[in-house]
Amino acid sequence: MLSRYLALRCLILLTLSGLFHIVLLKSARADVVKPALIEITASTSARVTVEIRASIEALLTGINAQYKNTKQAPNADAYDALRILSSEALDAKFRPFIPELLKSVLLSADGAPVELKLASVKIPDPGYTKVPRISVLVLTGSLKREVKSLKFYYPAKFGDSAIRVRQVDEAREKWHWSEWQWIRKDEASKAFALDNLFHRRPVYNTVAEYIAIGFSHILPKGLDHVLFVLGLFLFNTKMRPLLWQVTMFTIAHTLTLGMSMAGIIDLPARIVEPLIALSIAYIGFENVYTSQLRPHRLALVFGFGLLHGLGFASVLADFGMPENAFMTALISFNIGVELGQLAVIAIAFLAVGLWFGSKPGYRNAVIIPGSLVIAAIGLYWTVERLDLV
Repeated sequence: MLSRYLALRCLILLTLSGLFHIVLLKSARADVVKPALIEITASTSARVTVEIRASIEALLTGINAQYKNTKQAPNADAYDALRILSSEALDAKFRPFIPELLKSVLLSADGAPVELKLASVKIPDPGYTKVPRISVLVLTGSLKREVKSLKFYYPAKFGDSAIRVRQVDEAREKWHWSEWQWIRKDEASKAFALDNLFHRRPVYNTVAEYIAIGFSHILPKGLDHVLFVLGLFLFNTKMRPLLWQVTMFTIAHTLTLGMSMAGIIDLPARIVEPLIALSIAYIGFENVYTSQLRPHRLALVFGFGLLHGLGFASVLADFGMPENAFMTALISFNIGVELGQLAVIAIAFLAVGLWFGSKPGYRNAVIIPGSLVIAAIGLYWTVERLDLV
């Protein structure tokens, strides 16, 4: 029996050490590759405007959706060098790329190409370099009033994209947005009809889309949230303490997610991200010192959940929420997050909890070493996300 636990402990330590090594190699200045958000405005004054929100640094270095994060790209160093440049310096780097941009994107009206010109480029200052800097590119062109449909092509070499169209009747001062179209292949969007009001898509489409977004933010994209949930799982072998903690965490992140998306709360990422990392470290360390569920633990988990909710909100803020289905999308996203968390707990339970959770050596073999590695990763992230260098 003793040899079995020694073998289990060695396996756990090797697995977690490997995870820690991966984090150390890939976390510095890494970020996810976000889709470009493209909003097209078709006006009755025979003008069309295409607004593209994207990372110029990613465009210049060819980092697109094939990479989980920027550190996986072969030219990640060039990307990191660009992201610390001032807005003026990055603009100077971008100017030679403009012909390539205009040649690669395509707006078609009733099947005929529309000539687009770059009207403006807005590049923010570097600010907090641990999250991607999103610049705004505005293209303009002429559009005949009798045009009935639009399509837009944003090449896969630039990354994934989300596209929507706004019809503007300037004389009547009315406008109407279409639904978002998510483009994940190297193909043009489906046609956006301009000769009538856009039809709202069925509710189940919105539900399915936002559940998928919420789930993917945990698995596979949310390593920090995964480690926090694993910390909750490792706290105690009994189910009741786990359910209490997960309930507090869920209630808290649901509150701040909703308030953030409604514009009630707005904290900068340079504050939220280091605190999320610190919450992971704290949970890991407390698992080592105690296994008894006390009120202060639940209060802290609730407080940490408030922080993680702000982290979830940054995902939804990237592409906004449907005006006509705000609550549906918000609830669906939360459901996806919860499904992701339950999947993490289920995987952990099936991997070790089911087989060894009731054994007397489980705490020394699994809980303590696992929690220490989680705490170490959390501390590393805290320092790294402070962006002091």
